[in-house]
Amino acid sequence: MRYALFALLTASAAPAFAQDHTGHDMAGMESMPGMDHGAMAAAQAKDKCGRVLAPDFSDPEGTSDIMLPAACLPAEGSGTARLPFWNDGRYGGMHSNGLHLMSGKWMLMAHGAVSAQYSKATGPRGDDKVYVTSMAMLMAQRDTDWGRVQLKSMLSLEPAMDAAGYPNLFATGETAGGLPLVDRQHPHDLFMELAARVDVNAGPGSLFLYGGPVGEPALGPSAFMHRASASYNPEPPITHHWFDSTHITYGVITAGYAAKTWQVEASAFRGAEPDEQRWNIETPKLDSWSVRGTLTPSPRWALQASYGEMKQPEATHPGENEHRFTASAHYADPRGFSAMAAFSAKQRVPGATLSAWLAEANWNLDRANTLFGRFENVANDELFPDHHDPLHDVTFRVSKFQLGYARRIPLGRFQLALGGSGSLYAKPAALDAAYGKSPMGYTLFAKLKLGN
Repeated sequence: MRYALFALLTASAAPAFAQDHTGHDMAGMESMPGMDHGAMAAAQAKDKCGRVLAPDFSDPEGTSDIMLPAACLPAEGSGTARLPFWNDGRYGGMHSNGLHLMSGKWMLMAHGAVSAQYSKATGPRGDDKVYVTSMAMLMAQRDTDWGRVQLKSMLSLEPAMDAAGYPNLFATGETAGGLPLVDRQHPHDLFMELAARVDVNAGPGSLFLYGGPVGEPALGPSAFMHRASASYNPEPPITHHWFDSTHITYGVITAGYAAKTWQVEASAFRGAEPDEQRWNIETPKLDSWSVRGTLTPSPRWALQASYGEMKQPEATHPGENEHRFTASAHYADPRGFSAMAAFSAKQRVPGATLSAWLAEANWNLDRANTLFGRFENVANDELFPDHHDPLHDVTFRVSKFQLGYARRIPLGRFQLALGGSGSLYAKPAALDAAYGKSPMGYTLFAKLKLGN
């Protein structure tokens, strides 16, 4: 399956964080060549849901999910989003093998990554920059006889970089110095999440309530930095503001029901995107709403569809609301292959409907080498923000084709990944004067992650 999915992505380019690590057992498999018994035991250690806590290549088909206990739920992504059970698989997922400590009846968890990067884009609008991205997650969980309590936080030091962010050709969204950001990725806020979730056992699943001053509503797939399919990709999608721009929202309340194979939920939240003051917490509001349904029919799949109506989300479009629909399919297997395909349509009210497609994959070939890629196709009318430009508000459909490689190096509890990616673009000839006939870009990175 992973070979077919990765081939499909490449062909396109050519045209649950709270896992319990108690109760480990040992897998009865043959020794790998050159590995002593102690090393073999460490490599085959599993959690009680069957996830291997270190790479194991003695299972070429990755079939160890067949006999998973009934209690093993899908992985948790950003906010209340679900991902395939194996998104936190043997290695690769943001939340696999982080730091887990017990303090009384509470499990404390720490995960995170910091990445030093150099990006360059060619053409008249191209630019280059050395910069650092970062994310840290600190969480606490307590299981009770009636359910579960989670305290969730996510932080970033990206506000320390220039407000204009870093080069990302054909990306749009948010502002710097009061001007719209075009061909740039904005920095994330210091507070990316400050929220809590309470689950109460009910029938085969649980009723849950999630919310806080900073969180993510039930809208779209899990944010890109939480998806195993984007684990080592150093660039945010240029379709970020179509799929997961609400992953930092000031004021969120979500209620829903979660069972093993399905979840339904609804949110009230603040529609406006974060402003340029990225060190603070903005005033929470509940002026927008969304609903989402997710199916997790097996440990390898998560399918979601969602719809939301947001009040004036973009500062560059005052007085315009937005209706957004998204649908996505995530796949992940226990040997480190993951992929996602997604569609989004956002309608400005009043205004046009703009659609976007995204497909991405991450393939850990072995213990040290990873290939990844992404294909995006988006209709964007924000490439010329100057109201006096004849192309202002004109919609252009642009495609981005990206492939990359990462070399993973274990460093105790940490992992260092060294790699890079290259991108090509397809666009209408009307954009040649602004972008050049054949723009391209690349990013080099060194990513240090807690967990290996």
